[in-house]
Amino acid sequence: MANNNAHGWQRVIYAFGHSMRGLKACWRLEEAFRQELIILVPLLPIGLWLGASPVERAMLVGSLLLVPVVELLNSAIEANVDRIGLERHELSGRAKDIASAAVFMSILFAVVIWLLILVPKWL
Repeated sequence: MANNNAHGWQRVIYAFGHSMRGLKACWRLEEAFRQELIILVPLLPIGLWLGASPVERAMLVGSLLLVPVVELLNSAIEANVDRIGLERHELSGRAKDIASAAVFMSILFAVVIWLLILVPKWL
């Protein structure tokens, strides 16, 4: 796992490898992550096309990119809770529910950003 002897670029290369393993694991094991990325792929160029200014494009694209970031954190929390034990526990359920709520909030944030930027253009 962690290589405490790695420094400089070697540490960056190791960290990149760990990140790629995490993305691959999340793609393979988490259906919600796959669904969000499948939706993200066509929306990214649409956001770049519909944004009238660099700030609008950054907001449209950035709000979309936030969703899989939060989903990765949600998946990490769920994996840690499941590692501790599969029996039902109030705190485990709360942790999973709060992480899920964070994903919901990031999706809501993206929807609001898109509506605030695009609806006035069509009214």
